[in-house]
Amino acid sequence: MKVILLLAALLLPSATMLAEDAQPDSKAATYTLQTGADEAHPALLLDDIVREALANNPEIQAALHAARALDRRVPQVKTLADPMVSVGWAGNITPFSVQRGDPSSYRGLTVSEQFPYPGKLTLRGAMASKEAEASQTDYEAVRRRVAAEVKAAYYDYFYFNKAIQTTNRNKELLAKLSTISEARYRVGKAMQQDVLRSQVEISLLLQKLTVLEQQRATAQARINTFLLRAPESPLLPAAEIEPATLRYSLDELYALAAANDTTVLRNQKMVDKSRLGVTLAQREYRPDFGLSYMYQQRPGLEDMNGFTFTVNVPVFYKSKQRQGVAEASEGLVSAEKVRDNRLNEVRFELKQQYLQAKASEQLLSLYTKAVVPQSSLALESSMASYQAGTVDFLSLLANFTTLWSYETDYYRQLADYQTSLSRIESLTGSEVTGPPIPAPPVRISESAKESN
Repeated sequence: MKVILLLAALLLPSATMLAEDAQPDSKAATYTLQTGADEAHPALLLDDIVREALANNPEIQAALHAARALDRRVPQVKTLADPMVSVGWAGNITPFSVQRGDPSSYRGLTVSEQFPYPGKLTLRGAMASKEAEASQTDYEAVRRRVAAEVKAAYYDYFYFNKAIQTTNRNKELLAKLSTISEARYRVGKAMQQDVLRSQVEISLLLQKLTVLEQQRATAQARINTFLLRAPESPLLPAAEIEPATLRYSLDELYALAAANDTTVLRNQKMVDKSRLGVTLAQREYRPDFGLSYMYQQRPGLEDMNGFTFTVNVPVFYKSKQRQGVAEASEGLVSAEKVRDNRLNEVRFELKQQYLQAKASEQLLSLYTKAVVPQSSLALESSMASYQAGTVDFLSLLANFTTLWSYETDYYRQLADYQTSLSRIESLTGSEVTGPPIPAPPVRISESAKESN
């Protein structure tokens, strides 16, 4: 903004001087510059759209219901199988009738139930619980990813808004420069190529505006998609963004990611489930039991009651139970390797985002402290030299377009910086921006005080 005000201040004296030399065009050299948006206008806040996306996004809702479905499975696998009830008769073909005088004829009721060896149902329930907990981390992973993607879309939307505003302002100023060059050309102080080149640059800016507006519309549609709105739904301009501060070192971020990354947590749950699976496979050597109760009515005889107790004998343990234990053990090793691989990957992803954030942070500092101020001085110097006739219009125009390019690059780096920080937050599951968190005070024991 300061650069635009500086350029306006530099152009105004030049326009006034040329207006005196070319009276017919004096009105074209008088203008008022709009340097910024009205602060009273409402803006689109990042927290609002993140909150709305987390509440309405269908992918998040799908992950939530999938996690709830697995929660419902836990009590099922911990419960005994349904008892079997059977009724029957022998004798006449008529249902439930018996033959008089025939003691072998009967009608009866049988109830049976299967009982796994003690501990098997508990282990199966624990395995289902671990799977349900893993599904909860899947739900959290979707929430974090959607939040990060919403933030990335928001920062892109912010950049395109800023780039369009900057390009429009510079297009207006370039039009004034073109007017000045035309005035100088009419009084014989400039060449016709100055006028033509300024018009070409204006056309190039119009081309860039077309591309930027298309990209802004794409970012707007992307945000609306996350919010479950129509892609064409209008959005307010993005609020102003100040560069955040990363409060953690890289080693601290590694520790946070190892403890909170959703994929790492999920893989650890699957390791725990696999360990329980090994224990359950070992317990399959133990037999299951069955119990049946039978009640019969016979003609001319007393009613009869009977019980049956059954047990399976694992005589094929070499090809069944032993192989089951080996299968579960291989599954455990596989789950551990998947967990270790994710730990390795998350460190790389974190290092990548950290380096991108640090690079953008350095560029932002470079733009604000060196590049833009130096470009402003170069433009100021070329303006003064142009007024004195010692610098041609093309050199002035080159400094002008360079300053415009650096200003838009600043907003691009700001958006990339904030996007990298949001992805770091997604990996670590923590708020990583803001002032450093102070370490807790060290407590000195009473014995230590006395010894001192």
